[in-house]
Amino acid sequence: MADNTSAQPAAGDRDVALANGSEVAENQNGQAGGQQQAAPPQSTWQTIKGIAFRIFVFYMVMSFFRKSSTPTEDTAVTTEDGKSIASSSKMAMNLFETGMMMDLRIYISDKDQFTQFNESQYLFWELTDLEYGDWVGGPNEDGSYTMSDFVDVSEETMNNGSLYAHIYFTKSGYSPDPRQKGKYAKRYTISTSKRLNRFKKRHFTKTKNLLTGATEASEEDIKRAEEEGPTQIVSHWHPNLTINIVDDHTPWKRGSVPQPLDELVRFHVSGDYYPIVYVNDYWNLNSDYMPINETTPRLPLFLTYTPISLFKLQFYAAQSMRNQWTMILGDGGGGGEDDDEQDSLKRAMLETNPYLLGLTFVVSIVHSVFEFLAFKNDIQFWNNRKSLEGLSVRSVFFGVFQSLIVLLYIMDNETNFVVKVSVFIGLIIEAWKITKVVNVKFDTANPYLGFIPVRFEDKSSYTESSTKKYDTMAFKYLSWLLFPLLAGYSVYSVIYQEHKGWYSFVLNMLYGFLLTFGFIMMTPQLFINYKLKSVAHLPWRMLTYKALNTFIDDIFAFVIKMPMLYRIGCLRDDVIFIIYVYQRYIYPVDLKRVNEFGTTGEMHIEADGKTPVDAAGEQAAIAPPKSQEEKKKD
Repeated sequence: MADNTSAQPAAGDRDVALANGSEVAENQNGQAGGQQQAAPPQSTWQTIKGIAFRIFVFYMVMSFFRKSSTPTEDTAVTTEDGKSIASSSKMAMNLFETGMMMDLRIYISDKDQFTQFNESQYLFWELTDLEYGDWVGGPNEDGSYTMSDFVDVSEETMNNGSLYAHIYFTKSGYSPDPRQKGKYAKRYTISTSKRLNRFKKRHFTKTKNLLTGATEASEEDIKRAEEEGPTQIVSHWHPNLTINIVDDHTPWKRGSVPQPLDELVRFHVSGDYYPIVYVNDYWNLNSDYMPINETTPRLPLFLTYTPISLFKLQFYAAQSMRNQWTMILGDGGGGGEDDDEQDSLKRAMLETNPYLLGLTFVVSIVHSVFEFLAFKNDIQFWNNRKSLEGLSVRSVFFGVFQSLIVLLYIMDNETNFVVKVSVFIGLIIEAWKITKVVNVKFDTANPYLGFIPVRFEDKSSYTESSTKKYDTMAFKYLSWLLFPLLAGYSVYSVIYQEHKGWYSFVLNMLYGFLLTFGFIMMTPQLFINYKLKSVAHLPWRMLTYKALNTFIDDIFAFVIKMPMLYRIGCLRDDVIFIIYVYQRYIYPVDLKRVNEFGTTGEMHIEADGKTPVDAAGEQAAIAPPKSQEEKKKD
């Protein structure tokens, strides 16, 4: 359990680092030799926790905005014969019957609208006499067919142009070309298009060694950073693409198709609907995309055709809708943290045992609940706290400093907006704790440091007890270890790492130091407990919730692939919490100890005949005992 009552740095830093690490890592991959000190790549366990929580929130939002399934009013639709019918008054059926023979044609073009059906150079794949609903055909007897070849890329496409796949399913013997009289039928022609390339952001950051001025970046990258700015939109390519046709005959009613299928089901003018064709690139990992430029005149393309069930389609459609919400709420797409989150989730689904993966999602929800309860109890503890005896006030100030460094660091590294908001809220909470541990007064006559019109005065419960003495002593001993490590780490950072400037160097150095050596800031509270021979002042409910989360992290640290720093963080949390538990064992409830109301347990024994102890075994902070007259009134 990393945290103590004074908002220590390790656990919060670790979570922020994991949330921010993936985007920083991507920035470094594309920057001009920038070797900035960044957090490790995001762990799969942290990703699964975030995805599970997002799924829950997304479900609640969609449940609120879900359209009513009640039938809509009849809508008049004109057929090919010019007759008007009420399409919504009847159930629509699939235009393609099971067993119907059909042809597949795929054309590759740099135009989003395709009309060159007679020019053979655009035809990439033609597959005839496919049976609709056939799950056992093909060379592997699984209903799938494959095709691989190279695509010749135009000069426009190599210069951030687009490349499209135009996909047509027609009834066997028919043509997708509307100009082919007698061989074209709109009723038996399904068409869709997909842009094959993907535009992603590439970040260029001019970094250098601050002492020598040297950089590992190539001259070309430096030139691009100077000419095109810190961010460049680059076209990327992935060679794999799957064409799915949905084998389903569910009767639908126009206007009543549930989300997100309503965006995929297309109706014919007769009122029936076309089979759904879904161009699937979900399993294409972000890390496997390669940039398109003048060095790639030919690009490999591997196509797969296979039928798919409606259940699987709903999964892919839900993910597509989630990506659209991420585009709105996140950084606008183009690569970044969400891409790496998706990669981690996909790898977990591909490489993890299904039962273990299901258990992981369930436990992740429980983990999120414990995090919320720990946060709630932490706020309640500080809000209701009247005495500071036994609590490290200096650690609270250090928590504010740490949160400020983390916020400035992520602001300097173009992190996702959601992460910035969460870190900013954390900083506000840490700053609020200051008002609970000291008296904050505005003094314009004697400003602090000459320009800050705020004065901090220790509370009487902190100065009158031995807590301040032990707190000062703990930080004194801690500084003997802290400052040499800080000096050594700063020397290492300025000599061996590249930075954008001295400001970035200071932030990167402090942030990296907090990640690496932040655990030593958890020790003052242990020292105070040791000197007071008591742990009754600790918020044990909050600590218990955080301990449960740490133990969950421990289990999955051995099961799921994680950065080594994350595993070390889990281990140091365990060590600290074990020490807390040991201190609680050797320091039992002291009935002679005066609480914040000026009463002791012995006084309550004499007054009520029992010792008030809460569920955690601590002496409760209650009001002074009642007088005999008050007892008679009761």
